[in-house]
Amino acid sequence: MKHVHSHSRRQFLRKTAIGSSLVCGLIPEESGLLKAQTPRSYKYDLLVKGGRLVDPTQEISTNRDIAISGGKVALLAQNIPESEALHVLRAHGKIVTPGLIDMHVHVYDGVAPLSIPCDPNHIAKGVTTVVDAGSAGANTFPGFRKYIVNQADTRVKAMLNISVVGQSTLSRDNVWGELLELRFANPKLTAATIEQHRDVILGVKIRLTQNIAGTHDLQALGMAREAADAVKLPLMVHIGGSHSSIKDIMAMLKKGDVVTHSFRGGDGGIIDDNGRVLPAVHQALARGVHLDIGHGAGSFSFDTAEHVLKQDVLPGTISSDVHQWNVNGPVFDLATTLSKFMQLGLSLDQVIERATKNPSLVHRQLNGLGTLKVGAEADVAVFDLEEGDFVFTDALGATRIGHQLLRPVATVKGGHLYGMASIPVTRL
Repeated sequence: MKHVHSHSRRQFLRKTAIGSSLVCGLIPEESGLLKAQTPRSYKYDLLVKGGRLVDPTQEISTNRDIAISGGKVALLAQNIPESEALHVLRAHGKIVTPGLIDMHVHVYDGVAPLSIPCDPNHIAKGVTTVVDAGSAGANTFPGFRKYIVNQADTRVKAMLNISVVGQSTLSRDNVWGELLELRFANPKLTAATIEQHRDVILGVKIRLTQNIAGTHDLQALGMAREAADAVKLPLMVHIGGSHSSIKDIMAMLKKGDVVTHSFRGGDGGIIDDNGRVLPAVHQALARGVHLDIGHGAGSFSFDTAEHVLKQDVLPGTISSDVHQWNVNGPVFDLATTLSKFMQLGLSLDQVIERATKNPSLVHRQLNGLGTLKVGAEADVAVFDLEEGDFVFTDALGATRIGHQLLRPVATVKGGHLYGMASIPVTRL
């Protein structure tokens, strides 16, 4: 029986160091991995060769080569000659997808206690675009933009917290959240900040757990609703453990809004004591509200997922909510979260859809991402699809045995191979 991510950090670094050297072009010719020719003109900058392409936006799930030029997808076809590309990424036997989009992360490292460094946990793991879910509020967003958005190799977008202090208060040593003092919720300042940063901010985030929003959660939600409506962008609502009922919370949501932690266990979730999806949830879904997973440290339950999926209610997006308290387990990364849903019965194509195509439908600013159509941004993720018996653990400590595990091996963003590739790259 294999435990997910049982390999050591040292083994991982040894494995990925090969990719870094390849990207830098420092492998000697005699290694067999790097070939040199007399300089000439090439049709393509990079060719991803021989993999099984899974692209739900084009209903493709078969072998295709991907030729990239000028940071864009130039051609999808079988048997594109290697001689036409300057660099060749050999993906035979691998799964190739559009760069993944993780709808719920926390990357304001050093400011929001939950947050973790961006690039080692995202672009290095096949995720080319992330949406930070409320780590920053209006007062802390300028720093987020300067030190995270502008510095990361990962493409970073954000949902702006309705609290001006963002998620800078709650930690293991201070259990009090950002909305216990309601005066920190400022719809006008939130809307004004979004207007200044519309290229990065995709909507408004609010957390409604009682130690974060207290007993005035609906009032705070109303203020977040006001800000979102003012800028005509969606709300992302963190549910679970709230003072008010899920029925009252759902009643305030509109088409395009996102409920994250939707498959959580415990109180304040989307199912009743008998495991039935609540009528208020069905009504919200009918209005166009989206369900997002947001696994997190306490917000994903196999039991809940099994109950919900049996009722033909599927999440619109699968996100990791990977952060300080779960990055070393049970979440690890988005690829592992997707693998858990394959254990639950979703197909490979279905899980990839929920981390590529669907996020770009939820957020119109992500249009053009999550696809490998010709002319699209050349964001590519390459995975091993390992077969075996793998122990997966949910946020409550329950385990299931899965038989497939997606393991990231290479990432391309905007046509550039990121330095953690662990499969050969040939320079012709």
